[in-house]
Amino acid sequence: MRNAFADELTRLGDEDPRLVMLSGDIGNRLFDKFRAAHGDRFFNCGVAEQNMMGLAAGLALSGYRPIAYTITPFVTTRCLEQIRTDVCYHEAPVIIVGVGSGLSYAGLGPTHHSCEDIALLRALPGLAVVCPCDAFEVRAALRAALHADHPTYLRLGKKGEPKIHGETPTDFSIGKALTIREGRDVCLLATGTILPEALHAADALAAAGVSAQVVSFHTVKPLDTERLRDAFATFRLVATIEEHSVVGGFGSAVAEWVVDSVIAPRAFLRFGTPDAFFKLAGEQEFARERLGLTGEQIALRIKERLSAA
Repeated sequence: MRNAFADELTRLGDEDPRLVMLSGDIGNRLFDKFRAAHGDRFFNCGVAEQNMMGLAAGLALSGYRPIAYTITPFVTTRCLEQIRTDVCYHEAPVIIVGVGSGLSYAGLGPTHHSCEDIALLRALPGLAVVCPCDAFEVRAALRAALHADHPTYLRLGKKGEPKIHGETPTDFSIGKALTIREGRDVCLLATGTILPEALHAADALAAAGVSAQVVSFHTVKPLDTERLRDAFATFRLVATIEEHSVVGGFGSAVAEWVVDSVIAPRAFLRFGTPDAFFKLAGEQEFARERLGLTGEQIALRIKERLSAA
């Protein structure tokens, strides 16, 4: 993901002289090509993320299109006040990019986990929250955010994420979900890098005779309410899947919409991390397994729910 981000950044920098890259003291080699071509538009802001966000807001209000980039908890929770007051209050078109989101940095411990960022940021007025699932969605989301007239948060993984979308380009718009696999019985709405586990769950369900549609719900805010309305009207069960806390995340956003829209779902499940810090030592795959977020675990819980219905 981050390689795709850096490559697309360089392309967009060639196309748009307003683009300015701000880094929180990471990714210096990653951005070598951008710096070589646009050295006057790259700033390493150091371990001073609050200052970086203030600088980004100032640049945006001066006609530039800044991108503020660093590890997710440091570009979100550490400078939440600056995002709220400097960026969102002024409707400044800043692109905030968090890398290594969710449990991507599971082995580095809770200081580097980010299972609260969606909850925090989707509450801020005017800020779009976008969670790409693969390199294609990273490129498309970055391009879309650059042309938006509002601030955008892009929630990226780290590296090595599998390709989800095929060779044929897919139309991408912020706020419009993308169907990855068609199905008849249940609908799996996944956001971000957990989407491969949703596909594994669909495979496991298919082996049990349950047909599952899989949707990349890359935008948590604004929600694709048309797609939600269709899902809850069509399928026996709808599930949201995210590598984020079940408190305040994607599943919570969908649940709020269900209540406000007076929808009566036949069955609705939310998959995410619990309301607790993950304090065990291990990498992302280990963390997902311990937290019930593997494809097999997701499929098992769905089958149990269908059997109980």
